[in-house]
Amino acid sequence: MRVMGVDPGLTRCGIALVESGSGRAVTALDVDVVRTPADMPLEKRLLAIHLAAEHWLDIHEPDVVAIERVFAQQQVSTAMGTAQAGGVIALAAAKRGVPVRFHTPSEVKAAVTGSGRADKAQVTAMVTRILGMQQAPKPADAADALALAICHCWRGPIADRMEAAQAQALAQQKAYRERVAQAKKVAVAKKAAAR
Repeated sequence: MRVMGVDPGLTRCGIALVESGSGRAVTALDVDVVRTPADMPLEKRLLAIHLAAEHWLDIHEPDVVAIERVFAQQQVSTAMGTAQAGGVIALAAAKRGVPVRFHTPSEVKAAVTGSGRADKAQVTAMVTRILGMQQAPKPADAADALALAICHCWRGPIADRMEAAQAQALAQQKAYRERVAQAKKVAVAKKAAAR
């Protein structure tokens, strides 16, 4: 499975591609950081990120895109920019029929370090180790994008199976309720006919 991991941001947007192997083996195929200047108009910044995402999607043809879910941050403007960057990337993937999955920062940290409270240095160190890289990916946005892709390789298939099982359970529950409602109607009709 090829996973495109995205650490969204307006100033720096990390994008990475990893491929999962047998077991927990993962291989880094590409990583980059899309940068946009703060003095550039918002729509131009989003367009640059969108075009970079489209290029990556067209060149690498990932099976899924894993994007960091925007979490509450101190500055609303930072959270808004992060959400907008993630949104244009999700849009580019959706236009190509590529599934998009969102992972929280603590979920990603827990997947790669074993602790949802790990700091950026710990995440970078573990990503470097997991991928057998000679040097740590820089800046941190690149390491975070790789961490997102690794997290999805390890947790995504399980989450997808759980989601499918839940959907199947809900469908079975609905069918059961419909059968019970139909049986009640038949019983009421028989009782009325017997009078």
